[in-house]
Amino acid sequence: MKKYQNLLLLMAVLALVALPLWIVKKPAPGPDGSQAGIFAGADDKARDMVGSIAPGYKPWAKPLMEPPSGEIGSLLFALQAALGAGFIGYYLGVSTTRAKMRRELDKEARC
Repeated sequence: MKKYQNLLLLMAVLALVALPLWIVKKPAPGPDGSQAGIFAGADDKARDMVGSIAPGYKPWAKPLMEPPSGEIGSLLFALQAALGAGFIGYYLGVSTTRAKMRRELDKEARC
């Protein structure tokens, strides 16, 4: 059971993070018809720029999941960055520890 306990806990945490993102509805548009968005990023600016350069452009792909608001999109981006940083930190820590242990074993073998 101990073997699967961490996996079950990880799946529960992922479910607690992902389910609210799919359940929450998008906020209603403002009185002028524009979508409410506090955190507009480079993607929105790029989309607007493409629209001004080529007004007839139609995107050839649609996102798998559209976040209900800009804040949730920012949250997902921050989670992605945190997971990436955690993976890189873990890899560097393991690599450093391995190299250190190899040096110690080589030193002991020489004595």
